[in-house]
Amino acid sequence: MVDDHGDIPDAAFMRKSLMGSHIEASYAGALSFQRRRYTKDLTGVDVAVTGIPYDLAVTNRPGTRLGPQAIRQATAQHAWGPVWPWGFDPFDTLAVTDYGDCLFDHGRPHEIPAAIEAHIARIIEGGASTLVLGGDHFITYPILKAYAAKQGPIGLVQFDAHRDVEPEEGDRIDHGTMFNIAIREGIIDPARSVQIGIRTCYKDEESYGMAVIHADKVHETPASEIAEIVRDVTGGKPSYLTFDIDFLDPAFAPGTGTPVPGGMSSFQALSILRALKGVEFVGMDVVEVSPPFDHAEMTANAAAMIATEMLCLAAWNKGARG
Repeated sequence: MVDDHGDIPDAAFMRKSLMGSHIEASYAGALSFQRRRYTKDLTGVDVAVTGIPYDLAVTNRPGTRLGPQAIRQATAQHAWGPVWPWGFDPFDTLAVTDYGDCLFDHGRPHEIPAAIEAHIARIIEGGASTLVLGGDHFITYPILKAYAAKQGPIGLVQFDAHRDVEPEEGDRIDHGTMFNIAIREGIIDPARSVQIGIRTCYKDEESYGMAVIHADKVHETPASEIAEIVRDVTGGKPSYLTFDIDFLDPAFAPGTGTPVPGGMSSFQALSILRALKGVEFVGMDVVEVSPPFDHAEMTANAAAMIATEMLCLAAWNKGARG
């Protein structure tokens, strides 16, 4: 069904094409990520957006299980066409669908990592890359396992206030230790990994072989130069992009589990992402959005724009130009 203006109401269910954008009222209609089609069919799909509503690994405030829902809702106001300043609509170049959320039993917590890994592996085997909406940051660990099982150790580009490399032995599930574990298990290649915006450790702390760009340097350095560091570290090889929303200062993203003052503005974050043109990311995520601690939906809105910019990067790499 198409209305008099050629738009498709409830495009999340009614659209037939995977490409292009259709304008709907931002305050009404069926909500998916950017009004993309809800489907498990990965035929012809470039990027599958999927939510992992998980927050059992947090060390401070919970609530990120509600993050995917909030980010999807926030994208409704941005789902209208060309993205500034790119000058193009990424959905004219990329076939993107909303794959829905990962299913798991919260009452069986030690089964959840394997469920997340299997969920991502199904998408990868279906021929699509993933844009994941979190969920606390632990979810990146089983996601990386799924990618590493397919292509070996992977480079990591991490936007974050925290390094998430706390010492860990055993099988605890914690959003502050998983990258230490991933390095030890050979999932992450530390020589091709960089952590950006860190402001919760001493500068002489062990790097575990990764490049670390602390918050003060990010504040003092143009976005283009930060991007050049990322290019040098990743070495032109495929990497994984993870964005913890607490990379942003709490003034811009109060709705997160462990907010740290002294972070970056939304403009800084988006500028750095835009400068990463040409860096190949096999998968991406935005994590740690906690709606119960948000104000005026500003954190969810920032995350929605960050996720959209990630798709613009992928579209640019595929040839989109304004």
